[in-house]
Amino acid sequence: MKKLILSTAVAALAAGTAFAQDDSTVRLGTEGAYPPYNFLNDAGEVDGFERALGDELCTRAELTCEWVTNDWDSIIPNLVSGNYDVIIAGMSITDERDEVIDFSDPYTQPDPSAYVALSDGIDLENSVIAAQAGTIQASHVASMEGATLLEFATPDETIAAIKNGEADAALADKAFLEPIATSDAEVTFVGDDVLLGGGIGLGIRESDAELREQFNEAIQSMKDDGSLNTLIEEWLPGSATF
Repeated sequence: MKKLILSTAVAALAAGTAFAQDDSTVRLGTEGAYPPYNFLNDAGEVDGFERALGDELCTRAELTCEWVTNDWDSIIPNLVSGNYDVIIAGMSITDERDEVIDFSDPYTQPDPSAYVALSDGIDLENSVIAAQAGTIQASHVASMEGATLLEFATPDETIAAIKNGEADAALADKAFLEPIATSDAEVTFVGDDVLLGGGIGLGIRESDAELREQFNEAIQSMKDDGSLNTLIEEWLPGSATF
C-alpha cells in the first residue's frame, strides 16, 4: 500500500530491544492519520481498519497490547530503537524495508493506488504530482519520466496541493482517496489505477521472530475463518480479499 521510508532506521538498529517495555505489553505503533486504515476518532483514540484488526490479532495471539501514535517519517527508526514493538500503519511490504525490519504475512492484498485531480484530461506523464513523502507512491512518481514529484508530510496536504494549484494531481492509496472523491465535488479520479507494493504487513524488529510468528498465526486464523475478509469489506470496500 503506501509507505516507503527507511530514514535513519539503519543507524538505529543497534538500539533495538526484544520488547519496548520490561513487562509483557506489546505496543502497537500507528500513524493515526491515514483513514480508513488508521485515524484518531473524536475521543482522540486510534480507530479504523487497523485498530479493529490489531485488537483482534492481539486477542487471538493472547497478547496484552496497547496503542501509540508516531509520525510517519520516523515510524521505522522508532520501532528499531524500541519505542514500540509493532508497526501497524498501512505499511507496504517492500524489499528495501525488509533489509531493516521484518514483516508479518500480509493482511491485505496489494491495493490500487490512484490519481486525483480537479479535472479530466491531465497529462500525468508531464504533470506535477503530489504524494506523501516516503511512500511507494512518491517513489513511483519519481520514477516517471517527465513527471515532477512534489512531496508533503501528510496525505491531506497532497489534496490541498491540487486545490491550491501547487500540483496538477495527487497519487495515493485508492481506499484513502475514494471517500474524498465521493464527498468533494472538486476532486475526481483521473488516469488508470496503479498496482504498487506487495500488500500490507505488520512491521516487526528482526530480533523479534517469536512475536512475528505469533502474529502470523493470528493473521492466518483470521484468513481461515473469513473474519479478515469481513473487516476488509467493512473498512476497505472494493479492495481485494483473501
